[in-house]
Amino acid sequence: MKEASVLLYSAARITFILFLVIHLIYTEFFAFKAAQIMPWKPRLWKTNGNLPAHSVNTTSAAELEPIGEVSEPALVDYVSELKQDNKNKYLNISEQIILVEEDNSTIALQSLPPTKQQEPNGLQKQNSPLEVLLSRLVPEERQRKLESTGLACDSAVHSLVCVVSKPVKIVDKKSSGVSVLYESSISAPDKTIVRPYARQEDEDLLKSVTPVEILQQENSSIEQACHYNHDVPAVLFSSSGFTGNLFHEMNEIIIPLFITSFQFQSNVQFIITDHKASFVSRYARLLSKLSRYEVINLAANRSIVHCFPGAVVGLKFHEFLGFNSSEIPQGYSMKDFKHFLRETYSLKTPNVATITKPTLLLISRQHSRTFLNENQLVTMMKESGFQVIVAKPKRMANLVKFAKLVSSCSVMVGAHGAGLANEVFLPAGAVMVQVVPLGLDWASNAYFGEPAYDMGVHYLEYKIEPEESSLINSYKRDHPVIADPTRVLFKDYQAGRALYIDGQNMKIDLARFKKTLNEARKLLR
Repeated sequence: MKEASVLLYSAARITFILFLVIHLIYTEFFAFKAAQIMPWKPRLWKTNGNLPAHSVNTTSAAELEPIGEVSEPALVDYVSELKQDNKNKYLNISEQIILVEEDNSTIALQSLPPTKQQEPNGLQKQNSPLEVLLSRLVPEERQRKLESTGLACDSAVHSLVCVVSKPVKIVDKKSSGVSVLYESSISAPDKTIVRPYARQEDEDLLKSVTPVEILQQENSSIEQACHYNHDVPAVLFSSSGFTGNLFHEMNEIIIPLFITSFQFQSNVQFIITDHKASFVSRYARLLSKLSRYEVINLAANRSIVHCFPGAVVGLKFHEFLGFNSSEIPQGYSMKDFKHFLRETYSLKTPNVATITKPTLLLISRQHSRTFLNENQLVTMMKESGFQVIVAKPKRMANLVKFAKLVSSCSVMVGAHGAGLANEVFLPAGAVMVQVVPLGLDWASNAYFGEPAYDMGVHYLEYKIEPEESSLINSYKRDHPVIADPTRVLFKDYQAGRALYIDGQNMKIDLARFKKTLNEARKLLR
């Protein structure tokens, strides 16, 4: 019996050892296969002590510290966060794939499955996930050029966007602007110049925007090695132009930036030329939601060369304060953008139906297009059953706080001007009432009226009569300035601007305006 027990014990030990060996071989084999599936994705390294880091700001990988053991709770939280971030996104693109390599040191992520392109010899070439995303930013007829040369551009009335799908070096050359250098086996023109601001039709304005030259490495005199290597693409744009004006910031930078970069799901590096600290500070929360990396200001250190696997120069513009889901990149809508804003600024009122007492926000202007009888106007609004909040420029300065205030209101009233761009923060079903001064009918409708419908906001116009305009004190009723503003603007726009935009105030007919407020109340029911 004793000998039998010894034999059984020995057999059990041998079986256990064999099990450990087989398990080890099995685990290592699939870890190796996982690495083969995604050789393009480097190991995850510790950056600023933050687990979900994808960009490496260093001169060599040897200087980096591996993250070591990744705890299961941290891994689950990270994957859950990615799934939450990507919910309902990647429109018209295959679903995101997340692969976890369980060797306690590596997490490999693949945003999109590769796509296949037919080659002339009949073989199929696989495009990387990054190439797929970049190709969505150029028209279909130029995607072949992007694939073969590494550079393609999309030019429209308001925007010019150039995409580089090859590795690039980006450096600020003080004398001539910013250079984006790439390598390609196919010869290209000496250089492509982009002034990356979404108002390409305004030649005078573009003079204030630093030019970005895109050229092949062999055509450049810059030979420096990379000081910083990044493993995400760069999106380069200017904060020049009309920054400081909410409408223009939203219209020409923020919404185009969302259109251009949202598909990268925060795995993108923003580079801002003509860097304005006030702009970056004002939109810090929004920028950090679109990109998990701090904004790069190249001008802060012009000797530094940043290297990326690809780049986008310029931002895609669709329409005034809006989206066209059929335009490049297809699929995004104002509904997506408003959802993004609610998440970014923690806006708790998605629909006006949840507001118990009708709250009216009056945008108060201080210099032009002001309400000369504003106090009486506020009194009448209160008598009409509204809780009234008067927002002066100082109150609107803090975007984070003001966005929350706007989202808690049922109705927003204001004269044509930048403050009405706050309609993007209104809850669905709210009402915006725009007071239209003389001569500004087209701009009022195009900039704020038409976009309101896509925002899920009811839109009402109150067009003032000549007697409500301060211009009636200087011109007779039959003078072209009063009787035919369109003719005046067409003949001399700058003179017309001085009259209707900069030189006009309004005294509102309270009885007539009350009818508009009654319409607003009906729309809230």
